[in-house]
Amino acid sequence: MSQAELLPKGGARKRSGMVEVPAITLAHGGGGKAMHDLIKDVFVGAFDNDALAPLEDQARFSLADLAAEGDRLAFTTDSFVVNPLEFPGGDIGTLAVCGTVNDLAVGGAKPLYLTCSVIIEEGFELSTLRRLIGSMADTAKQAGVKIVTGDTKVVERGACDKLFINTAGIGVIRKGYDLGADTAQPGDAILVNGVLGDHGATILTARGDMAVKTPIESDCAPLNDIIDSLLTAIPRTRFLRDATRGGLATVLNEIAQASQVGVEIEEDKTPIRTEVKGFCEILGLDPLYLANEGTMVCVVPAEDAADALACMRQHPLGKEASVVGRITDHRPGRVVMETVFGGRRIVDMLVGEQLPRIC
Repeated sequence: MSQAELLPKGGARKRSGMVEVPAITLAHGGGGKAMHDLIKDVFVGAFDNDALAPLEDQARFSLADLAAEGDRLAFTTDSFVVNPLEFPGGDIGTLAVCGTVNDLAVGGAKPLYLTCSVIIEEGFELSTLRRLIGSMADTAKQAGVKIVTGDTKVVERGACDKLFINTAGIGVIRKGYDLGADTAQPGDAILVNGVLGDHGATILTARGDMAVKTPIESDCAPLNDIIDSLLTAIPRTRFLRDATRGGLATVLNEIAQASQVGVEIEEDKTPIRTEVKGFCEILGLDPLYLANEGTMVCVVPAEDAADALACMRQHPLGKEASVVGRITDHRPGRVVMETVFGGRRIVDMLVGEQLPRIC
């Protein structure tokens, strides 16, 4: 057969392993050639690394290499169903990497490897999928982690909302770190690395359900670099947590209950953008419960507070860092805010869901 006879009409040869249809079909989850082409083209092409390249059913690592990074493994998993998939400051791909990297980093771990499992709705545009997986690859590179294995499922139209992503992560905890919500002690200082509520406000605005517009972008970012700097400068750091669903208020309540201490914060020291405050006033929301994706809560001994604050402010993700409160021995298990009017109010754990599908 001649070379010309191998070419389809129009003279263009289909590239081997390339997906050239405009949308995902059920065949892309069926285990055959269509699925293998999708994986190699969209996922392997974006995540290319030595651990992923063999395309086995598992990624394989040297125990000696892991042990060289620390003495304990950290392992986490998270699922992402955010609506809309793309929003100012990020998208579901960025969110999936940042969320898992941050869950490892706040435990004192160095994030190393991630998985990527996707559930895709039949008919989902291939160009959008490429863009979102590209965001995952770019964010993983920024965070210094590798996406090494995963899974792809395609479901019928209406069985899921466009795209869901699950990521799991492995990191190694360096010797000497034992961070936890149960380690806070009276006198400790409470810090945050940036403004609060940007992600939650961004997502609700991006949905377009309400005639509210704000020039806010999600704070979505990998925190492992700033956390590494902080732990190096302040090795006595007691606790770190990214303030995602439930916001600052929920994290503070977790500390108060786990350590059986009181938590006091000051409203005028809590960094919230004027735009977010106005947004919350209009909609009747409390910014202390809004989700964040690049903001962490930190507890350090009081004598280390000034150095911790200075360390964070030297990092691009900590320029607006603040000391927002303190740990006390009053009212164990309670979080209390000193308001700008000189009064006090209890900041309780979030009941229910203030904003669904925020991450």
